Amino acid sequence: MLNNYITLSNGVIHQYEKFEGVKICYDINYIKNRYDLYKNKSLQMSYLRLGYLMGILGSVPNSLLDVGYGNGDFLNVCKHIIPHCYGNEINNYPLPDGVKFADTITDNYDVICFFDVLEHFENISIIKNINAKFIYISIPECHYFSDDWFLNWKHRRPNEHIWHFNKNALQNFFTEFNYKLINFSNIEDTIRDKINGNSNILSGVFVKC
Repeated sequence: MLNNYITLSNGVIHQYEKFEGVKICYDINYIKNRYDLYKNKSLQMSYLRLGYLMGILGSVPNSLLDVGYGNGDFLNVCKHIIPHCYGNEINNYPLPDGVKFADTITDNYDVICFFDVLEHFENISIIKNINAKFIYISIPECHYFSDDWFLNWKHRRPNEHIWHFNKNALQNFFTEFNYKLINFSNIEDTIRDKINGNSNILSGVFVKC
């Protein structure tokens, strides 16, 4: 294991101290620069994510909260189908018309989404305070084939991605907070590409036990 990283008992890899000289500012410019890379793929990804969620649930949820909603594309798609849509973000990026800002992520929602978000959290145990029937998440899938692989992995971003998960680690983590796995998928790889033939993005839907 690389210096400053530790594997927890549940399999989650944690960067336990910040590296000096590397500071991430999650402001509006961060959002714009990130989604400028996706361009029209952002909208495609939004429809893909919603389709996957609806297919897993088999019905339309009444309420949905997108945590770290980015440029709002996913919520802009959801608002035409899901009656009550909410967004939570640490900057003031505008929400789509008709979508409400959520000051807290711990209110009651049918579905809470974390797309490319949980790995950024300072404290991921906040999940214990979530009051949602379903959690829908996507994260970079960390295979950790070797220290050398991890050192050069595109998603190992010091001070930005401070938690890393594979399938077992993610399932173990949510089990600790009474969420049961419904489905895993690498569906986003159809848009975001695999890495050297290996799965890139892991998506999962969990239900409250």
